[in-house]
Amino acid sequence: MLDFIENLTSVWDVLKNTDKKIVLYGMGDGADKVLREFSALGIKPYGVMASDDFVRGQKFHNFTVKKLSDFESELDDFIIALCFASQLPDVIEHIKSVAEKHRLLVPSVPVFGENIFNGEFLHKNKKPLKKAYSLLADELSKKVFEDIISFQYSGELKYLDSCTSDKDEAFKILNLKDDESYLDLGAYNGDTIEEFLNYTHGKYKNITAFEPSAKSFKKLTDYCLNLENVSLWQLASYNKNTTLNFNTKSGRNCAIDENGVPVQAARADTILCGKKITYAKLDVEGAEKETLQGMENTIKLFKPKLNVAAYHRSEDIFSLILQLYELNPDYKFYLRHHPYIPHWDTNLYCV
Repeated sequence: MLDFIENLTSVWDVLKNTDKKIVLYGMGDGADKVLREFSALGIKPYGVMASDDFVRGQKFHNFTVKKLSDFESELDDFIIALCFASQLPDVIEHIKSVAEKHRLLVPSVPVFGENIFNGEFLHKNKKPLKKAYSLLADELSKKVFEDIISFQYSGELKYLDSCTSDKDEAFKILNLKDDESYLDLGAYNGDTIEEFLNYTHGKYKNITAFEPSAKSFKKLTDYCLNLENVSLWQLASYNKNTTLNFNTKSGRNCAIDENGVPVQAARADTILCGKKITYAKLDVEGAEKETLQGMENTIKLFKPKLNVAAYHRSEDIFSLILQLYELNPDYKFYLRHHPYIPHWDTNLYCV
């Protein structure tokens, strides 16, 4: 086991062994995944709650969704299992205010993939975890790594609080210039191009962007209408040129889904065809590994600065570091977590 979590207890063990009632906070995909793991572990929740504005007497998995005040009147004491995500400051503050009154834990389920972050997962991946940790370039990166691992294992919010920093600090690491050739993989509606332009004061050499969702691609096209030297592709980035099925109804979370609609996918190397890239952002909803495989030539040839989402899969926080180290052992690896509950928006910055 890793030294910094030796004295911690898995959130799943806490919830399995508690005598207190467990109330799920939230509805949707995250709660579905938590309930599946509860079923596998024999954990029986008492009920489901939502924020007051969302409670309308609706049902979720045969539970009538209630307000926090309803459970406070029914029970003397209970544990709240948080099952949704948010980066909105007012929502984050509300979650923290609830946690001040009741014990609140966050069972960690991956956005994509089946690997649950528990003791078995940590034991199985002890060596790659230690190797990735050893490659981190500064003390803050190591603290982020320790705290994100501790958060996912224990479900305790305090570990997120202690390692959160803003984007300005991360972009100081990237140190973007006014002549960058930018590759945006998972460009959504243009918001990360806008972010890029903010940090380069609107100056750049060229921009290439991929976005698979037709709806988001239209918004992306509209946003870029008056920008020069921009190449937009309605494509998913992947490790081969193929057709994939995508769930395109979830906006930013457009992702591979066997029940989705067909979308063209391509290796970034194929589209770039030797074009020099100096900075690339990858936020591709769980396909970061395959996307990096699809741009190996670009990484090896040009060693671009990278901004990579490292939270979609349980293994991303260490496996992506090791994958990139194989492609370019000269990279310096920085890990940062930006305001979000749970540990989403934990990103790997490579320079």
